[in-house]
Amino acid sequence: MGSGGFEIPPLRRASASARSRLPPPGPASGPRASSEMLLLVLLLPACWAVEVRRPRGVSLTNHHFYDESKPFTCLDGSITIPFDQVNDDYCDCKDGSDEPGTAACPNGSFHCTNTGYKPLYISSRWVNDGVCDCCDGTDEYNSGIVCENTCREKGRKERETLQQMAEVTREGFRLKKILIEDWKKAREEKQQKLTELQTGKKSLEDQVEMLRTVKEEAEKPEKEAKDQHQKLWEEQQAASKAQREQELAASAFQELDDNMDGVVSVAELQTHPELDTDGDGVLSEGEAQVPPCPLAWDSWRGWPHAPKNQAWRGHLGPGEASTTPASPRASLPPHRVLLTCATLMAAQEARNKFEEAERSLRDMEEAIRNLEQEISFDFGPSGEFAYLYKQCYELTTNEYVYRLCLFKHVSQQLKLGGGSLTQPRHLTLRSTWGSWAGSEHDRFSSMKYEQGTGCWQGPNCSTTPTMMPKVNEVSCVWMQDAVCTPVFTGGTDH
Repeated sequence: MGSGGFEIPPLRRASASARSRLPPPGPASGPRASSEMLLLVLLLPACWAVEVRRPRGVSLTNHHFYDESKPFTCLDGSITIPFDQVNDDYCDCKDGSDEPGTAACPNGSFHCTNTGYKPLYISSRWVNDGVCDCCDGTDEYNSGIVCENTCREKGRKERETLQQMAEVTREGFRLKKILIEDWKKAREEKQQKLTELQTGKKSLEDQVEMLRTVKEEAEKPEKEAKDQHQKLWEEQQAASKAQREQELAASAFQELDDNMDGVVSVAELQTHPELDTDGDGVLSEGEAQVPPCPLAWDSWRGWPHAPKNQAWRGHLGPGEASTTPASPRASLPPHRVLLTCATLMAAQEARNKFEEAERSLRDMEEAIRNLEQEISFDFGPSGEFAYLYKQCYELTTNEYVYRLCLFKHVSQQLKLGGGSLTQPRHLTLRSTWGSWAGSEHDRFSSMKYEQGTGCWQGPNCSTTPTMMPKVNEVSCVWMQDAVCTPVFTGGTDH
């Protein structure tokens, strides 16, 4: 220990192995002497390592601020003091820089050299406090505590950890290279498939238009046959209706013709008070001159203008045959029936072929859209995230089930039995893929899923899962930016 609390570490002698590499003594001249001298000069740094003289607790980086031949100026430039006041256990500098090796300044810093491990700064308050903070024990030089030097063991473990991390990193880069190559190959295949589909689409569109024309031509005779059938059916319905009305009229006439002489007289009509039109309960002769039923009027031959005492005369008298022919069920001749069936079947077959081709075209258009979307996706700088496309992961908590389908959507579903005003039991909150949402220097570290289900009296839900790729696994941290339920932050490994 010298002035100012200096540490004067001993010079380290060259190791036996290093000394064994030195050239043997003996006379040498010429090129051999020059080469041996050069070798000796190159080996000298390996033979002796000289520690730089500096006060206790000062790092090698800051040693030039502590020159014992000059007064010491506080590192904050506030005051200058004699150098012998450095590490004198009295705090002179406000920043504590004059007491790096003592506990005099509460805001000072003590540098642990920790040879064999990582250097470390600790608070000066911890110096000589009876606790070994530096792995080399240099912080407890005057506390009476003997600290075991654990730096070498810590350094060994640190190197093992770093080696394992290096191996994991190498494996990660190897897998990343495989994923990039896989996506490059898959992208080329998808691009080729897309080109084939786009070429086939034009041919299929032409086929659909051709089949549309065939269908329309086949539907023309079908329509004619259907129209003819409809016309015949309407004629049948009209004839049947006329037949029923005629039968009703004949029945009404027979009911009025009391004496069955084929003539309905005024006297016979007056026996039917239900025919009274003025509501006085009596059918007068004037009322009897009016046909009693509009339905019968259309079916009877007319109303003869006879003298006042002449009775009505119906068109169906006793033994008089009906002049209206019966209305048998209309039917087509056998050859017309076969022709109509063939027409209908041809039209249906043309429709089936057209609809099948149209479905094929829609399926092809959807496949083209899906391929274009997948090819255009931003799967990372080199496509290394493409293997995650549409892969789904779940996270279950006490109350919710979260489901993430990468590059598609995120959903939040209440577990069975749950439910609240903010999220009814039947409601699934869902947000769809938006974009990468990482920082400027790490854009692919997190995703943004947005345009989600509207919150109760609030904005639409959105989700930002943070991606932390590892070897053979993916870790996801979920953060609901705008949720209809209490905020959840968690993590899971898959």
